[in-house]
Amino acid sequence: MDKRTLGKTKLSVSVLGFGAAPMAYLNEQETRAVAVIEQLLAGGVNLIDTAASYPGSEEFLGRRFGNRRGEFVLVSKCGSKIPESKAEAWSAQLVADSVDRSLRFLKTDHLDVMLLHSCSLEVLKKGEAMGALAEAKKSGKTRFIGYSGDNEAAAYAANLAEVDVIETSVNIADQVNIDLVLPVAKRNNVGVIAKRPVANAAWKDISQQPGMYQSYAKEYTERLRKMKITPADVGFTQTSKNPDEAWPELALRFTLSFPEVHTAIIGTTNPKNAEANLRYANAGGLPNEVVQKIRDAFKRADPNRSWTGQT
Repeated sequence: MDKRTLGKTKLSVSVLGFGAAPMAYLNEQETRAVAVIEQLLAGGVNLIDTAASYPGSEEFLGRRFGNRRGEFVLVSKCGSKIPESKAEAWSAQLVADSVDRSLRFLKTDHLDVMLLHSCSLEVLKKGEAMGALAEAKKSGKTRFIGYSGDNEAAAYAANLAEVDVIETSVNIADQVNIDLVLPVAKRNNVGVIAKRPVANAAWKDISQQPGMYQSYAKEYTERLRKMKITPADVGFTQTSKNPDEAWPELALRFTLSFPEVHTAIIGTTNPKNAEANLRYANAGGLPNEVVQKIRDAFKRADPNRSWTGQT
């Protein structure tokens, strides 16, 4: 699988990463989830993203993959309240407590990247939370630090000297950060992780969406409806003969068409979806003319520029 350099971190990361949010909702599916992650690692994926706020996710990864720590870049996120700390959200103490908790749960002595998890612009400007992450980096608990979020807050964070990595929404139905955040990240050599790269399968009927994704899927589904496009409309030629794969392939490859995006994280516990995502990622970005048609459709559907990045 192709790899890109994650900005100033100089880490070489696969263009497809694994987002471990679904691990918080596993129940009896843990064995299948393990098999999917093993499948992705075997296919060349070398970045796993999790967060303190995904219940059970860090513990799962530590329990099942702690012994393979050297095989992947490990990203987590923190800042909101956790049961193990009485400290206030976004305080220096809470961030410090959360970093230590992540290390314990993930069974490692260091994270590769720790991000503030979608705090407000006001919190970022205050500086306390990011300062605490900088201390964690200084002490060796994390190699690099940054911010996960969207819109003005993400653009602001990408301008901070101490920020190494930004995680932000980039997909066919969420294009604001392409213009607002990616240029800032490029200028400052900040690594970019794209979240929600397949737009929560917005081409599906909302009734087909899992409960954990419906809030995002509802917004994205409405946007895609207003964009009034199909893969054929934008001149997309898929690599698979299966017509059901046209939309997901188009979506992932759209996100990977932007060189400022270094990796796109997808969370799935379905082996068939994992195999398909590997194929899509290996096919590379879309032709420029296809990307432009998708971008034009987004702008036409939102003439007042009211569609913001979905944090």
